[in-house]
Amino acid sequence: MLEIKDLTFRYSKRAPLVLDKISLTLNNGEIGVVLGKNGSGKTTLFKNILGIEKPDSGSITYDGKDLLKLSRGARAAYIAYVPQDIQFGDLTVFDTVLMGRMPYFGLKAGKEDETITLNILEDMGLSELVSRNANELSGGERQKIAIARALVQEPKLLVFDEPTGNLDIANEQLILKEAKRVAKEKGIGILTSLHDLNQALDLGTKFFFIKNGKIEYQGGPETVTETVIKEIFNADVEIIEHDNRRIIITR
Repeated sequence: MLEIKDLTFRYSKRAPLVLDKISLTLNNGEIGVVLGKNGSGKTTLFKNILGIEKPDSGSITYDGKDLLKLSRGARAAYIAYVPQDIQFGDLTVFDTVLMGRMPYFGLKAGKEDETITLNILEDMGLSELVSRNANELSGGERQKIAIARALVQEPKLLVFDEPTGNLDIANEQLILKEAKRVAKEKGIGILTSLHDLNQALDLGTKFFFIKNGKIEYQGGPETVTETVIKEIFNADVEIIEHDNRRIIITR
């Protein structure tokens, strides 16, 4: 379980707080969606979880392990990151995914690393692409490769930053489906940010609404209400039921 308690962060001593006593929990297999306006603190929160930034105070633990005391390399055994802007070297799909095993090997990957990589590629339906150049593939395929690269780290938590931001609708659906499968079948927690509230409702099992660096609301799908959306986004919406699904429409 990921547990964050009273996390506080500012970019310099005299700068205003960007994160103000953030507290949240996310269990294994849960999909947590962080929602808020641009500039509300979502990306900064992820940077603190990943170890890119160091908080001024507070704690970040996973199953009781203090992540703030770990190097970024050691933290990679707990948390893997799938960025929105995916950058691959001029490598094959196999070698690109294999690079996710770097926290576990030295100068050269071993047989176990290669086996784990091949198993993940097969599990995600990417086996036929192993010899292709990763940079030459479609956006959805590249996003799946990025997820595979994260999964070979054998993490307990995946952090996604706007995973559907640069994709067409078909690939958006593909990636959301893949995220659900990973959480359910592998029991891996997922923490993500999304702009699309309907995608958030479709994907998430837990929601964190952040405003001015504070989590104002958190909980299950029942937390997503017209009143909360109005307060966080200053937007008037209506939530309707259709085919046993809740859908958010703008007024």
